[in-house]
Amino acid sequence: MASPHHPEHQLRLGVNIDHVATIRNARGGDHPDPVKAALMAQAAGADGITAHLREDRRHIRDEDIARLMASLDLPLNLEMAATEEMVDIALRHRPHAACIVPERRAERTTEGGLDAAGQLAQLGPLIERLGAAGIRVSLFIEPAPAQIEAAMRLGAPVVEFHTGRYAHLEGIERATELQRITEMVALAARNGIEPHAGHGLTYDNVTAIAAIPQLRELNIGHFLIGEALFDGLTDAIQRMRLMMDVAR
Repeated sequence: MASPHHPEHQLRLGVNIDHVATIRNARGGDHPDPVKAALMAQAAGADGITAHLREDRRHIRDEDIARLMASLDLPLNLEMAATEEMVDIALRHRPHAACIVPERRAERTTEGGLDAAGQLAQLGPLIERLGAAGIRVSLFIEPAPAQIEAAMRLGAPVVEFHTGRYAHLEGIERATELQRITEMVALAARNGIEPHAGHGLTYDNVTAIAAIPQLRELNIGHFLIGEALFDGLTDAIQRMRLMMDVAR
């Protein structure tokens, strides 16, 4: 889906609003409102909104998804675990996309990619049901050939490569990981899968990822919400958007 802001060939920016909800939930109540943040992101030039409805509802709540669907003109990307409960919620709300992510209760945030290769039997029926409902399924995976092959076997139209390892490495190790991501993005694209990327991306490390020519979308959340405390959400998104455009 082309966004209202940028043509289809341009690298899209999906803004994850989970951590606005994290701040809200620290005190209970309704403030700050993640839906207000999503609308601000839309006005600032985001191409989509991402929200992760976790099993424990630690940030986004069910009513947030309903309100986002009712309020946004942008596509909503629902991050979700591969569970019956989450599939039912996705089928009820019909977001533009559903990104299947691994979920472990003890983790603070998503710590790695989905082992699609090891879960073909479990994932197949879920992906089929979501796809049949017109929801674009994405798999959040590590940049590895076995995971791309699994995505192909599952018929997933999109993969999102986990960039957390790249973000935390330095020097030659980061360069090696960047090369691995670059090769896997190209491999996915050659096999008809649309490649996205996200996790841990900041002003300091986004340029090299954004420059990978076959990438179609970056999903960025925690960093932008953090920067919004200092510079405002609009400025943070517009600066990231500009850096992505310059990298291209």
